[in-house]
Amino acid sequence: MKSKRVAVSARVSSDRPEAVRPVLDGLFPGSPVRKEGDELVFEAEVEGTDVKELNRSVLSALRRAEKKTRLRSEWKTEDGTTYRFFDYVLKKTIVG
Repeated sequence: MKSKRVAVSARVSSDRPEAVRPVLDGLFPGSPVRKEGDELVFEAEVEGTDVKELNRSVLSALRRAEKKTRLRSEWKTEDGTTYRFFDYVLKKTIVG
């Protein structure tokens, strides 16, 4: 399967945001991570073949740093399809 560009925007909440922020900085270098209230917010572009696998790998990495971490993410592919996740669960697909 061919790799494609995927844009992600996400909100991360955690019991220890100071533990997960370095993980986000490592996963998405050059993409600023900002704090909004109790959440960390970021937007980035990545290469991948499977949006569900990309989401899973991000959340798994965050949870290795702090188990009680939640991820609300939206992944938009080049063809305009948007996938919304809460943690590992795909909640909505919007065909663009």
